[in-house]
Formats: sequence, C-alpha cells, structure tokens
Amino acid sequence: MSLNFLTKLKILWAIADIQRIYYPVLAAVGVPVNVVTIAILCRGKCGLSKCVTYYLVAMAAADLFVVIIDLILRQIPIVHWEQFNFVRVIPLCNIHAVLLYAVTDCSVWFTVTFTFDRFVAISCQKLKSKHCTERIAAMVLGIVTVLSLLKNISWYFMFARKYWLSNSSWFCRVGLSVSLSLIWAIVELIHYIVTPLIPFLLILLLNALTVRHVLVSSRARRRLQRRSNGETPSDPEMGNRRKSMILLFLISGNFIVLWVVFTVCSILKRLDYLEYSVSVPAFVREIGSMLQLLSCCTNTFVYAVTQRKFREELANGVKYPLSMMVKLVR
Repeated sequence: MSLNFLTKLKILWAIADIQRIYYPVLAAVGVPVNVVTIAILCRGKCGLSKCVTYYLVAMAAADLFVVIIDLILRQIPIVHWEQFNFVRVIPLCNIHAVLLYAVTDCSVWFTVTFTFDRFVAISCQKLKSKHCTERIAAMVLGIVTVLSLLKNISWYFMFARKYWLSNSSWFCRVGLSVSLSLIWAIVELIHYIVTPLIPFLLILLLNALTVRHVLVSSRARRRLQRRSNGETPSDPEMGNRRKSMILLFLISGNFIVLWVVFTVCSILKRLDYLEYSVSVPAFVREIGSMLQLLSCCTNTFVYAVTQRKFREELANGVKYPLSMMVKLVR
C-alpha cells in the first residue's frame, strides 16, 4: 500500500515537472495558431459557407480565450508559483473564475452547435435553407455566449477574491462553508454535467444520426443512379457530404478524445466530495487537464488536414513575410 502511494506520488511529481515546460510551450503555440486560424477564416477564401465560417471563427476565438484565461493566467502561474507568488494578493480570482468557466463553456458548446448545424445541413434538407444561415449562426452563438456567462455567475459567490495558486480545480480560495456545503457540491456537479458531459452525449448522438442518414441516402442514390444510367457515376453531392462529414467527425472526435479523461475525473471527484467513495489518482486528473487544454490548439491542424484552400491560405501567410524579408535583405 505504501509503495503504491509512493509510486503515485512520484508520477505526480514527474507530471508537475513536465507541466512546467508543457504549459508555456502550449501557450506559445496556442495563441498564434488560433489567431492565424481566425485571420484566415475571416478572409472568406477557404471555400466554406458563411454559416460554417461563423461557427469555426467562434470556436477558434473561444479556444484563444481559453488559452489566455486558463492556460496563461491560471495554469502557468500555478506551476511556476515561485515567479508568480505576487498573484496571491490580487483580489480578482472570483471574477477570473467566472470568465474562465464561461469561455470554457463557450468553447465546448460552440462545438455542439456546429455539430448540430452540420447534422441539419446533411440530414435535414427541408430545414437547411432556414437554419443554416449567417443570421441563425450569429444568433445561436450569441445566445450560447450569454447563457454561458449567466450559468457561471455562481462561481463568483463560491470562490473568494484571493488566489490560492494550488494545483487544483479550485484555484481560488474557498471557505469551509462552501467546500463542505451540500448545495455548492450539487451546483458544482451540475456544472460538470452541463459541461462537458451533456455535450459529449449530444455530439455522439448527432454524429450517429448523421452517419445513419448518409449511409441510407447513399444506398438510395446509388440504386436510383443504376436504374437510370445502368452504371454508378461519380456523385458530386455525396462527395460534398463526405467532405463535410470528415471535417465534422475530426472536430467532434478531437473534442471527445481530448476531453474524456478530464470529464470523467471531474465528475468522479465531485461525487467523492458527496461521500460516494470514488477515488481517482491525482496524476490522472492532471493528465486530463493537460489533454483538455491541448484541445484548444488542435483545430487549426484539423482544418489544415481536411481543407485544401485553408492549407493554401496558410502557406501564403507563411510565404508572404518570408518573401518580404528576402526583398529587404536584397
């Protein structure tokens, strides 16, 4: 038993050492890749509809704010607390918590709304013209943002104004009346159920329904084309749907894979506080946090893999400053 505890402690120390390098590197990558993604998508030259562009820009903007508010302003000061010890006297932690959890909710739920939009576009042709528009996309994104802020106001009252700088999900000081309160324990459990457990289930359900519809319609179209032409010609419509599905599945799959450990650990930890004996090693929770933050930096690479025009715009963006430097040197 003692050896097991020592082994877990050594793993936790090793992860803490990795985090001291991992988080600054992730921040150095996460800020520019999300800024570049926003800039490229806003140019509107990637061959995507304006509706899809709205969702992708919103997701990139939310990821950028998560990198700044969570990674740079929380995780890095925690793992480098010796250099950031002055943060403890700044009386803004409860406001920081509201903004942090609000932008995290936005990042997650923007992914859900994008998944639903693509489900409608692929599977519900009658609703496509009404739902998949710039106006609806802007309205949905605005509603999600407002609801995310309202939902997370409770953190302002749960947390104290001073920072704790502990390597824990509670990075602000918390009074005993809160940490031992059944009401606040239930509030926190609901928080983790709403984000990201419910999004997990919704994304899986919507993707399953999308796959089912595409498979059924693909068989029907092939049978119809064989009857009319006697052969199976190429189908541009199915090709477009296939490309849309690849983008959808990579984005939602990336979210699920990188969030699953954090989600399970968060819910089990809160259940443990509610006196349901569910123990999760601390190093597993830390790995979950590292993967969850990584998800804010990966969508750019998904776009680069799946979208040819995005790759071209990205290449042009890299080539332009290099060509200007060459001209200046000459």
